[in-house]
Amino acid sequence: MNSKQKKLVTVLGIVLLFLIITLIIVIILRKSNDTGSEDTSNNTDNNTANVELIYWGLWEPTSVMQPIIDEYEELHPGVNIIYSQQSFTNYEGRLYTRLRQASTSTEPAPDIIRINNTWTPKYYRYLSPLPSTTMDSTTYVDTFYPTVISDFTAKDGNIYAMPWEIDGLAIFYNKQLLSGAGVNEPPLDWDSFVELARELTVTNSAGQISQSGLAIGTSRNITHSADILSYLMLLNGADIIDETYTITNLTSDNVLSAVSTYTQFTLGGDPVWTSDLRNDLEMFYAGKLAMIFAPSWRAFDIIASAPSIEFGIAPLPQLSNNNPIYYSMYWGDAVSNTCSNPTTAWDFIKFLVEKQQEIFSASAQIRAFGEPYSLVSLNSSLESNTYLEAYATMAPYMQSWGMGDQTFVEQTLNTAITEIVEDGDSIQSAMRNAQVDINDQLAESNQ
Repeated sequence: MNSKQKKLVTVLGIVLLFLIITLIIVIILRKSNDTGSEDTSNNTDNNTANVELIYWGLWEPTSVMQPIIDEYEELHPGVNIIYSQQSFTNYEGRLYTRLRQASTSTEPAPDIIRINNTWTPKYYRYLSPLPSTTMDSTTYVDTFYPTVISDFTAKDGNIYAMPWEIDGLAIFYNKQLLSGAGVNEPPLDWDSFVELARELTVTNSAGQISQSGLAIGTSRNITHSADILSYLMLLNGADIIDETYTITNLTSDNVLSAVSTYTQFTLGGDPVWTSDLRNDLEMFYAGKLAMIFAPSWRAFDIIASAPSIEFGIAPLPQLSNNNPIYYSMYWGDAVSNTCSNPTTAWDFIKFLVEKQQEIFSASAQIRAFGEPYSLVSLNSSLESNTYLEAYATMAPYMQSWGMGDQTFVEQTLNTAITEIVEDGDSIQSAMRNAQVDINDQLAESNQ
């Protein structure tokens, strides 16, 4: 082989080696890109191969929630959800403090949180809005009851929670006491309901109430007094708060009339309830109270504390010739705005909403029933449940109002009731003072 041939072989070898090296590099890069695409598709958020979400719940223990969490994690490799059942004692204070601290420091806050339906005006600043890619507004409206759309939509127009349940005030009644009066269940119209409450009220020789027909009229010894008053205000057509959620009107004729209706059960000449009676729940447990206003979960307290009491649950009474109005009290799940993977968090919340029947069944293994379904499509399932039938009737017509700082507002309303009933203040004066105090507070909390 001469020198020219040797040079040609050398050049061809170099070219072949270059082509081989180039091919290897292309294959490596293609595999790298394919791997990156797979990692992204396995997680809801981009670049989240390992997502950890801290979830604060309230009512369900880990035994109920963990199987659902495991199912989600199996469908979404790399996602790790840590569930923590929180104590309800001072929950709102602890949660709000954590969210505020996290917004201005490195103090961690939970990623997924449980909020009350009245908290949105106070909390939305610290929350991540529901992305339309998770659920658009049209689907949201079609999926949940009207009160949910109103309650969880903030004044900026965004939605900030998905309902964990639907619940609200209902009438719990002692079947034996009503049967003694020849009645099977409470009347649905307000006037007949009030008449029955007076009929079922019994006094002793000293004129003291020994058996009450209905717990209403005071605040110190009625567990849900502020909720009952809010229900009466809405039932009476009161426009309680403005669109900024910072200005209430508690001195309108409709509000004052509702307060008068509430307190007359104690202040009237034929009272059905007085401030010196035991707490309404204690009276009900003792079989000395015929009817009580309460949300569904009070059934668990009655079953545990007074298993011999046979009770039923009926819808709230309504005014004649009015569209039905019931009072909503329920909870939803939201995402904190410090969550590093909000899209994944929202996707998990949607997954939970879709698993309500499974969660209900698991909860029903440890108590009388699970959380009443928040999905409109499951309303008929509530109708077949002895405890929840009334909520199927009421849910489509439930309302609430955006207190924001629920604890402060309800305490202030209770104080006004006490001033009227026990201190002799006029309704106008007490509600005017309550309005000033509440508006001062909401101007700060509901910014």
